[in-house]
Amino acid sequence: MPKTSHLMVRLDEESKSCLAKAAELRGVSISDYVRMVTVAQARHEVRQAEQCIIGLTPDEQVAFWQSLHASPRLTESQRQLGRTMRGEG
Repeated sequence: MPKTSHLMVRLDEESKSCLAKAAELRGVSISDYVRMVTVAQARHEVRQAEQCIIGLTPDEQVAFWQSLHASPRLTESQRQLGRTMRGEG
C-alpha cells in the first residue's frame, strides 16, 4: 500500500458546506470528495502544462479573440519611436 500523508485546508463555513453537499450528492465522505476532485483536476492541469495547452473559458476565448482582432492603440511614446525610426523627428 502506498504511503499517505495529510493535507490540511482552511475553509470558510460556506465553502465547507458546499463541499459537504457535493460529497453527500456523490455518496462519499468530504475527504474522499476533495481527494477525487482535486487530484483529478491537478493531473489535468499538469498534463496541459506539459503539453503547453492553455485552457480558456468561453468568456476568456471571446476576450482573447477580440483582443487579437482589435486595432492597437499606440501610446505617444510608441508614436514618437515610430517617427524616429522612420527618420521623421
